[in-house]
Formats: sequence, C-alpha cells, structure tokens
Amino acid sequence: MKSNRLPAALPMMLVFVFSGAAAQELSKLEERCIECHDRNQPAMVADWRSSQHAEEGVTCLDCHQVDEDAPMGARHKGTHVSVLVPPTVCAQCHEDQVEQFNQSGHFRAYRQQIPKDSLHALTSIHEGREHPELGDAPNETGCIQCHGTEIKVDDEGLPTPETWPNSGIGNIYPDGSTGSCGVCHTRHKFSNAEARKPHACASCHLGPDHPNIEIYENSKHGHIYLTEGHTWDFEGPTGEWKPGEDYRAPTCATCHMSEVGDVEATHNVTERLYWVQWAKRSNVRDSDNIMSPTLGDGEEGREKMLIVCEACHSIRHTDGFFAQADKAVNLYNEAYYEPATEMREELREKGLLKDNQWADDFEITYYHLWHHEGRRARMGATHGAPDYAHWHGFFELMQDLYKLEQIHEKRIETGEIE
Repeated sequence: MKSNRLPAALPMMLVFVFSGAAAQELSKLEERCIECHDRNQPAMVADWRSSQHAEEGVTCLDCHQVDEDAPMGARHKGTHVSVLVPPTVCAQCHEDQVEQFNQSGHFRAYRQQIPKDSLHALTSIHEGREHPELGDAPNETGCIQCHGTEIKVDDEGLPTPETWPNSGIGNIYPDGSTGSCGVCHTRHKFSNAEARKPHACASCHLGPDHPNIEIYENSKHGHIYLTEGHTWDFEGPTGEWKPGEDYRAPTCATCHMSEVGDVEATHNVTERLYWVQWAKRSNVRDSDNIMSPTLGDGEEGREKMLIVCEACHSIRHTDGFFAQADKAVNLYNEAYYEPATEMREELREKGLLKDNQWADDFEITYYHLWHHEGRRARMGATHGAPDYAHWHGFFELMQDLYKLEQIHEKRIETGEIE
C-alpha cells in the first residue's frame, strides 16, 4: 500500500495540496511545517491530510501564523505562530457558524462561572483543601476541561499550564474571542461526521448531574443508534444529511443543530430549546441576554423542535411526547423545587443553616435535589429515557424531599442544627 505521508526529507521544494481538480503550490515555509511535524507528530499530519482543510488547500500557517504583535504567539522557525487557534481564525471561513455559536448557551459556558464565588470556593477551598501549590487541580483537571477558562500566555506568548491545554467550549482567548470549535470537530481533522455522532457531546454531557449520553443510550433513539449506527452515513454535507436516507434515528446533533425539513442548520444549540433544564427551577426561555439562564425564545424553539420530530414521527405521537415531558418538568418545579426552597429559606431566616454548606446535611441534599436528581428527572423526561426520569430521577427526588422535610421539622422544633 502506498503511503500518503511526506518523506522525512523533501528532495523538491514544490509540494502540492489538492482541492478537487485544482492544486495549490505550497510555500517553502509551509513545506517546512509539514516536513517537521510529519517527522515529530505524524498523527497530527495524518489527521490534517485526511481533512477537508487539506482538500481545500488550508495549511498549518493559515490557522497558526500570527502577526508579530499579536496578543498570542511566539517566534518559531522564521515566523510567528500561535499554539492557540481562536474562533476569530475559524470565522474567516466559517463566519455564520461562529456567529451562531456566539448567540448560544455554549458561549457563556465559562463566563457564567466567573461570578460564582460558591463554585470557586467548592473547587479551591473544599476540594482543593486550600493547598498553596496544588489547590487549583480540581478546577484545572475538571471544570475548565468542559466549561473553559480565560487562557493566559507567558512572556514568550505561549499558553500557561494553569489554563491550557483544555477542551473547554467557553474558552476566552487573549484576543478576546470566545469558544473552541475543536471541542466538537477535534483537531486536526475537524470532521463533520465526528461532530454528528453522540459521543462528540458525551465528554461533557455525562455523569450524575447531566447524564445526557446515558440518557440518550436509555432512549429508543439511542437503542437504534447503538444497534445499527455504525452502518449510517455521517459524511453528507449540510443540507444533504437527511433522516431516512443517511440515518434512521437522531443523534444529539440531529435534533439540536442539523438541517431537518424547513429547520435550517445552526451552531446555536439553544435555538430549539423550550425549557431551561439545568437551572434550579425550569422556566420557559424568554430572554435575548446571552448571560441569562433563560436565553432563547422557548415558544419558537418548541415549534422548530416539533418540525424536527415530525420528520420521523406523527403529529399525535410528537404532541403526546411533549405533553408527558412538560408534565414531568412542571411536577419537579411545583412539587419538589418550590417546597424544598421554601423550607431552605425558612431555615436561613432562623439561622438554622451551617456557614459551610458542604458540611450541612440539609444543604447537601438540597443541592442534590436540583443539581443531580432534578436535572436527571427533567432531562430524562424530555429525552425519552424512562430509567433516568423515574429511578434516577423522581424516585430519588422523593427520597431527597422526605429527608429535607425531616431535617427541617427537627430544626424548627428544636431551634438547633443537629
């Protein structure tokens, strides 16, 4: 089999990148980039060679070369390059996608954490034990790997190990831009097919607080995907990747991003959402403030999602599904969150909560009620996952509420914290 890798030594200075029937001549500097990285990081170059970028003649320098006075970048092999590739670079070719992302909840993934003193206290004081040298480890290896952070560079223009590497969707770069396209379309292949598969979302959307991949696998959509998804065609271009032709059941990207029927493709993952399901209480989306939990137009989002569903299901089936799901969300709001919050506020007013919420049984249970069990019940119901709606959801919510009632009653009666 003939290898498509460049030889370790290039006898000629004319190397070509093909785009369809056309060929683009590489500069000597671009040749040197490819030659060196092919020798030292061959997997990186192999990814690039199999990418649409390579077919279109997009090379290392198109994405990594920066001006000498750029806010990030270092002198390297006769030019200035940046390890970091912010979305402002991607927007030079993918302007619409970046603009759509900037209107989505993903945009604020890190920004919404900045003012949360309780979260910073959790990771650095409680989890990090206020260790003078190691205390930031829970944040660096946990939170920022999904949410992102404000990436800093050192005096040489290279990213600092406290802020990079990370795969955070909400990264803020030294040039002020936000986002990370490579989270879903991993470098250096940047594959659409990869981003369309559910496990592209799973590295962040999993676990006890938002087990979306587990929920998907529990649903009939996931059942079909796990059974035969390996036979589907995920390569079709936007507008030509269609249900019934290329795939038999939706993935995350299908419902939340892809073009289906009259609904256009989008990188605004908030656009088709009705409820806010990650917050303490689920409200219908009704805000154009990017930092608001209720970002989006819930009524319009529901209409778009109905169109997506009706590509595979009858109207009666779809209406019935959402009637069931909405009932579950409202039950959580009215029968669990609201009474739990009323009890918490009464205890707070009477000074019957500990200063350290992570050492207070009431506070810990309340946190689990909304942040873990409550999310699972709501997300399980709206994604067709019965085990997460019931056993991991309302069954555990019931236990949380009974425990909160017992603690509340005892503290009110005795006027003391046990």
